[in-house]
Amino acid sequence: MQSVDRAISVLELLAQGEAGITEIAGELGVHKSTVSRLVSVLESRGLVEQLGERGKYAIGFGVVRLAGAATGRMDLTKLGQPVCQTLADSFGETVNIAVHDAGVAINITQARGSAAVSAVNWIGQRTPLHATSSGKILLAYLPVEERKRLVSIPLDSYTENTVVDPDRLLAELETVASQGYAACFEELELGLHAVAVPVRGHRGEVVAAMSASGPSYRLSRERVEQIVPTMSAAAADLSAQLGYFAG
Repeated sequence: MQSVDRAISVLELLAQGEAGITEIAGELGVHKSTVSRLVSVLESRGLVEQLGERGKYAIGFGVVRLAGAATGRMDLTKLGQPVCQTLADSFGETVNIAVHDAGVAINITQARGSAAVSAVNWIGQRTPLHATSSGKILLAYLPVEERKRLVSIPLDSYTENTVVDPDRLLAELETVASQGYAACFEELELGLHAVAVPVRGHRGEVVAAMSASGPSYRLSRERVEQIVPTMSAAAADLSAQLGYFAG
C-alpha cells in the first residue's frame, strides 16, 4: 500500500510540472532509488514519460486515456439522466443506463415513471450480464472471444427462465446484435420483464445499455415490441450527444 501511495504522489507531483528523479525524491522525502523504481513502473504503463534521454519526467498519455474514460462515464451519467426521465415519464416504467465493468453490469443512471411499483434503487448495483436485458446488450457487442469467455464460465440461474447454456446464450446474443435490442422475461426475477437498447460512444462502440423494466402484467411481450422504436430513437439521440453519428 505504501508503494501505491507513493506512486500516486509521484503522479500528483508531475501533474504540477516536469521533474527529475532527484527533485521527486526530495519532495517525497525518499531515496532516489525508490523513486527510480516507481517511475520505471509508471513509465512502463504509459502513465509518465521521460523528456529526452536521462531528462525530466512528465505525465504520460496513459493518464489522459484514464481521464478520458472517467470523463466519458460522467458525461454519460449527466446526459443520460434527462433521456431516462423522458422515457420513464412516457412509459410509466423504470428506465436505467448500465455499463459493463469486470464481468457485470453496473447501473449508473435511473429514472422512475409514475406507474412504477418498485422503490428499488438500482444505481450502483451490480447485476449479471446473462440474466438482464442490459447485460445481454453489453455482452452482444463485445469482441467475439471476450463474449465466449464470459458465457463459458459457470452462470447462476435466478429463475427457471434464466439462460445458462453457453451455446443457447451465444445464439441469443447474435440475435440481439442483429435486431438491436435485448429482452428478458422473468430471467432475473419472477414477474419482472425488461428490454434494453445499445448506447454508442463517439467511435461507434457500445458504451452502455439503456433499459426499461416493469412488472410482467404491464410490460408484456407485446408492449416490449411496441416501445423498442421509441427507446432506440432515444438511445440514438444520447449517442449523438456523446459524439456518435450513424453513417
